[in-house]
Amino acid sequence: MEAARFPAEDSEGRDARIVGSELVENYTVYIIQVKADFHQWTVKHRYSDFHDLHEKLTGEKMVDKNLLPPKKIIGKNSRSLVEKRQKELEVYLQTLLAKFPTATPKVLSSFLHFHLYEINGITAALSEELFHRGEQLLLAGEVFNIRPLQLYAITQQLRKGKPTCVNGDAKTDLGHILDFTCRLKYLKISGTRGPVGTSNIQEHLLPFDLSVFKSLQQIEINHCEAKHIQGLISSKPTLATLSIQFSAASMKDILVPEASEFDHWEPECPVLECPVTAIVPTWKSLTTLDMSHNWISNIDDSVKLIRKIEFLDLSHNEISTVENLQHLYNLIHLDLSYNKLASLEGVHAKLGNIKTLNLAGNLLESLCGLNKLYSLVNLDLSNNKIEQIEEIRNIGRLPCLEKLVLSNNPLTIIPDYRTKVLAKFWDRASEVCLDNTSTTEKELDTVEVLKAIEKAKEAKNKANNSNKKVLKYTNGVGP
Repeated sequence: MEAARFPAEDSEGRDARIVGSELVENYTVYIIQVKADFHQWTVKHRYSDFHDLHEKLTGEKMVDKNLLPPKKIIGKNSRSLVEKRQKELEVYLQTLLAKFPTATPKVLSSFLHFHLYEINGITAALSEELFHRGEQLLLAGEVFNIRPLQLYAITQQLRKGKPTCVNGDAKTDLGHILDFTCRLKYLKISGTRGPVGTSNIQEHLLPFDLSVFKSLQQIEINHCEAKHIQGLISSKPTLATLSIQFSAASMKDILVPEASEFDHWEPECPVLECPVTAIVPTWKSLTTLDMSHNWISNIDDSVKLIRKIEFLDLSHNEISTVENLQHLYNLIHLDLSYNKLASLEGVHAKLGNIKTLNLAGNLLESLCGLNKLYSLVNLDLSNNKIEQIEEIRNIGRLPCLEKLVLSNNPLTIIPDYRTKVLAKFWDRASEVCLDNTSTTEKELDTVEVLKAIEKAKEAKNKANNSNKKVLKYTNGVGP
């Protein structure tokens, strides 16, 4: 059947039109297109669903018993009857929406999927859930999962400034949500790319405000555009763990969104050495930051606001240079795997106290720059472009290194690769676990032989150099 079109309307108001039908087995299903504000979605119901809805509404004396078109037994699937009933059922739905412009009965809200897609329905459903389970969830201390669409609905409700309970049911009062968000400690926001369900809603483009959360210690956000995440900085005093994935093009977008408003800003500190246009509060409790799987191209100066960070994950981004990390004095774990790093020159000056460093999946050919990371315990260099065993000299004298991963590098195809690598660690060879495999006694015996050969070569080279010097003096060449 030809689909009906929505008339031009402003952003307010709700509508429901039956835009078609389909035969499923031996009964007709009507396709309902529902609209609320700028959002629309599709719901499918057979006549018996309408009948059940009507029974509940009339049972509660909300509507006239004769409002619904009567049942038909004979020819119920004939084209003429279906078309006639489609028009009648559309009138029925529009009459109900006109009768309940704001305080929609729960049965009607559920019938039209307002609880999934419409602001009032979404907040009412969440309020009722938290009325029953909120206290239990808080006491359990578990992570609470919420969708960007739900946060958008809460934000819009608060901005409208309307009563927190519009339908007279205390269980659906918005106050239950606000009480819960004030006390919640662990939150996960999971968005989606593409339309939500049968709607035209693009969830990752919905703006929402997180300032209703007053006690957050941990938050995980994914598939939400950074520019639409508002109020996150209100959690600066309490937040200890922050994870943002598939959402940001820069660290600054998340850590200091207000930076775009000022020419020059600095983090709050006792002494400021130069004039600034803004002093930005730091993330006082943040020790873990995961911004992996984003589109970040550089480590910008916003890291000055996270000085207490101990664990930083920037894997699976587009970073080509290690910079600005000298501000993170407490950093002990850094993951820069699967970026675009081709050089580590001078990296020791920025990672003085690092213990675990993951550089897997980059473009590294040389390990120059790692030779002064004296606190380093774990190093992952797998899936790079390291070809020469000699590069291991850059890390062979690190006193604390215990675990080294070099798998899927070109040098791993060199004969006796493991023992040649281990030999570069000299007397510490037995303490190093290479490629997640402990060193065997047989390998250690071979390492001793290689070390002896290496020492012999060094001694020979030293002797040759001494002989050359003597020869120069003998021939009258010298200082």
